[in-house]
Amino acid sequence: MQKWNLIIDVAECTNCNLCTLAAMDEYVGNEWPGYSAPMPKHGHKWINILQKERGQMPMIDIAYVPTMCNHCDDAPCMKADSTGAIKKRDDGIVLIDPVKAKGQKHLVEACPYGHIWWNEELQLPQAWTFDAHLIDQGWQQTRGQQSCPTGAMRAIKIEDDEMARLAREQSLEVMKPELGSKPRVYYRNLWRYSKCFIGGSVAEEKNGIVDCVEGASVQLVKDGASIAVTTTDNYGDFKFDKLNEDSGRYTLQIFASGRSKTLEASLGTSVNLGEIRL
Repeated sequence: MQKWNLIIDVAECTNCNLCTLAAMDEYVGNEWPGYSAPMPKHGHKWINILQKERGQMPMIDIAYVPTMCNHCDDAPCMKADSTGAIKKRDDGIVLIDPVKAKGQKHLVEACPYGHIWWNEELQLPQAWTFDAHLIDQGWQQTRGQQSCPTGAMRAIKIEDDEMARLAREQSLEVMKPELGSKPRVYYRNLWRYSKCFIGGSVAEEKNGIVDCVEGASVQLVKDGASIAVTTTDNYGDFKFDKLNEDSGRYTLQIFASGRSKTLEASLGTSVNLGEIRL
């Protein structure tokens, strides 16, 4: 059976927050019987954009990651629910019944992603419904997808084996895979948020003038083994990306025009080594 999934491209998200605002427009003050009670005007972000800054000036980048209820196939919230308040539909969408869930604040803590929100006024746990009320009216996209100006968000309904193939071929990832909750929200280019880099700029002095070195070979070594090689661009810059945070000591070996330089770097979060003078 075909089921709904959401694919988000981190590289295309610009933090415009239109998906967040679209969710608020759809749910604040609006009741959708059988799907959701009204979302509070303040305090809730059913679609919340995480932000991460990597590196140091001038080598720096920022990633934005829209997050929401993951509509997990093995949802922790469902395991914590003993009243039938949370149901997974055959199309993969998870819904919190706005009547049965009343008063069950413990369900908020059951979500390891932090995407069940407590409505104090209604005494009700709430989460993004995948816009199921619109899906059931024939919509083939969510409000967030409809409002996204860059196409960073896309809802697709396909068979599970086809989704698994797509995830492999496009290197799609999910949040917190170690939980084994089988989320249906997938991310492209999530490394821009979850991984880090080592970078720098190679320069040299000739006749009293300091200039960048283009085409220098830079080798990254970990525990005595070469793990990557790159060359500097026309600004003398290089970057080794998609490295694990807190992965410890690395050695960089730089070669250019018969000269070489070796230096060490310790990786916690992303690091810009700045100017490296040959």
